[in-house]
Amino acid sequence: MFDLTGMTALVTGASGGIGSAIARSLAAQGARLALSGSNGDKLRAFREELNDDFGHDHVEITCDLSNPDSVERLVPATIDTFGQIDILINNAGITRDNLAMRMKDEEWSQVMQVNLEAAFRLMRAAARPMMKARFGRIINITSVVGATGNPGQMNYAAAKAGLVGASKSLAQELASRGITVNCVAPGFIRTAMTDQLPDAQKEALNARIPMGRMGEGEDIGTAVAYLASREAAYVTGQTLHVNGGMAMMS
Repeated sequence: MFDLTGMTALVTGASGGIGSAIARSLAAQGARLALSGSNGDKLRAFREELNDDFGHDHVEITCDLSNPDSVERLVPATIDTFGQIDILINNAGITRDNLAMRMKDEEWSQVMQVNLEAAFRLMRAAARPMMKARFGRIINITSVVGATGNPGQMNYAAAKAGLVGASKSLAQELASRGITVNCVAPGFIRTAMTDQLPDAQKEALNARIPMGRMGEGEDIGTAVAYLASREAAYVTGQTLHVNGGMAMMS
């Protein structure tokens, strides 16, 4: 599809449903991966699986995205290991759903800290080595609810919408250095979590999607692989919506 041989990617939330699909898609195109997440055992098992399947020497770097010091060490650790960082994928995120009138301060701040502030810190850290190399791909995984809103997710929707605005601003700052900054906004994607939903709830969700089904992790991975490629050099400041037509954005 798109040849990423010789490129190094840092992927946060790499062992989750969407994160692992993104990692597999990048590895399949030849990228070396720094896999980040909070569960070291799960990351290690996934890294070994990737090495077996694709033959690259991937690494795992445990990181608590709610801890600023831990976040600040992530990009330097990637560069110490691989000597470079070409692609940054801000995929990790959390939810703390509640109706606005019941939402606790910590439910708001936790989501902002992990979903938006950590992404900002990683983009800031990655920008300098990418500018020096005059090449880079920054891809932020947002959500359809960042564009449409969703009851009970004021915090999550605000963080994802904020990530889109931040990406557009950074795209303008870095474009002259050969660095692109884009977003991929998934709709409903089938994961281990959605597989556990009752059939009636799945049917209700699918009824909202013109394609009549949830997306697969591979759908997001393919979109990310495109934006990470050299072929996407003239695409920046954009949000690629991958939602089966559930929300058709112009």
